[in-house]
Amino acid sequence: MTASTGASLYQDVQTDSMNDLVVQHAPLVKRIAHHLLMRMPSSVQLDDLIQSGMIGLLEAARKYDVSKGASFETYAGIRIRGAMLDEIRRGDWAPRSVHRKSREVAAAVKSVEMRSGSDAKDHEVAEELGIDLETYYTILQDASGSRLFSFDDLTEGGDDSALESASGEISGPADEIQDDDFRAHLAEAIEGLPEREKLVLALYYDEELNLKEIGEVLGVSESRISQIHSQAALRLRSRLQDWR
Repeated sequence: MTASTGASLYQDVQTDSMNDLVVQHAPLVKRIAHHLLMRMPSSVQLDDLIQSGMIGLLEAARKYDVSKGASFETYAGIRIRGAMLDEIRRGDWAPRSVHRKSREVAAAVKSVEMRSGSDAKDHEVAEELGIDLETYYTILQDASGSRLFSFDDLTEGGDDSALESASGEISGPADEIQDDDFRAHLAEAIEGLPEREKLVLALYYDEELNLKEIGEVLGVSESRISQIHSQAALRLRSRLQDWR
């Protein structure tokens, strides 16, 4: 057998293996898409998530290295979810005013907490912003969709660190130290959240309950859970603003 024939056979086997991985894990794409869709505004379409997720799955099958230790499902899940979030970002569905007001809330939370030395209460943040509570809750509600996936980015370090670890595409030692430092600061900031906000985040991210289910557990409306989640994310943003 010639070298070229051997190489061709190897490529055929590799292609078959990739195809098998894609077929086997296609249901994973739909599962992740449905899970994300429950957290997104109505402008986000399921078909768009699935399409981008399949691209992420194909990329995962192409780049997966079994010698790195991570299971393919773990690695693919990160790639799929990342591709879907990229698609949502490209859509840029949130008006600029939503992002601006979110930044203003985070700044107000920081100001109140620096002045008082304790967790900023809803009415204190509203007063800092010069608005009433109803308007403040409306801002949180408007920000909830963008904060849901932005907070996901925040919990993963915002730099594909989990993906890099799974694939072996690790950056230099300084980057790894910086990422570990960020995670430590993030964990500390989460631990310092008010109990109800911390509980909502735990049920949402650790237990993977949707907002409606969390509302049923806590005995409040789905919209109130959305507000609490958004407020927790903005509070974390305010506390991590000065992180370098």
